[in-house]
This record gives sequence, structure tokens and C-alpha cells, in this order.
Amino acid sequence: MKVSRLLHTAILVNDLERAKNFYENVLGLTEKQRHSFDFNGVWYNLGECELHLMVVTDPLPPSEQRPRRDFHVAFLIDDYEATKAHLSKLAIPYREGRHDLPQLFVRDPDGNMIELQQQVLPCKP
Repeated sequence: MKVSRLLHTAILVNDLERAKNFYENVLGLTEKQRHSFDFNGVWYNLGECELHLMVVTDPLPPSEQRPRRDFHVAFLIDDYEATKAHLSKLAIPYREGRHDLPQLFVRDPDGNMIELQQQVLPCKP
């Protein structure tokens, strides 16, 4: 077996419309066609990869009860300073990364951690 690339990642949400507002209007993602399943959700196109939002009815832990180093999804951004200004304008709280990396961390309305990074650093084995 050989794994060659990530196909998609899924994030659990409780309120689909609230989540769609964040992913579409804050992050600017574009919805794509989704197969018919027995649960509600939405898919977003990310080039060679996809983001899937899956609705669950069980309550998700509030963000303040999650660890600082939480499971997260990282998105490549083109302009670090413009992204900070955009988030500030929308009153979306964020924290900057450490170690001189151009990265921001935000939480979606369901408390999922999202990393926004200007550049991709090569992974070292």
C-alpha cells in the first residue's frame, strides 16, 4: 500500500448555516456538489483536496474547554497581513503563531481550530 495524498478532511459542526457562513463568508471557500447521505453537510473545493462539514446532533465541546494544541486544519493563505486585517474587521478573534511562522489560528463557530498560514514549510523526516 502507498498513500499518495490527502483527499479530504472532515470537520464536525452542529449548525450548518452558521458554519457555512464562516467557511464561505469569512474564509471565502466555494461549495461544491455533495453526494446524498443520511446526514446533513456541505463540501468545499480546495484544489486537489476537499473540506467536508458534517452535521452532528451531539453537542461539541466549547472552544474554551479544548486544549490550545487542538486538532486543526491548516489552509494556505496568500497575504498574512491582509488576512489579519480581514479577521479584525469581522471581529473574528485570532492568535498568531510562534517561532516566526506567518500563521494565524482561529476557531470556527463550533470551536474547530483553523490554521491560516502564508507559506508551506517543507516537512523534514
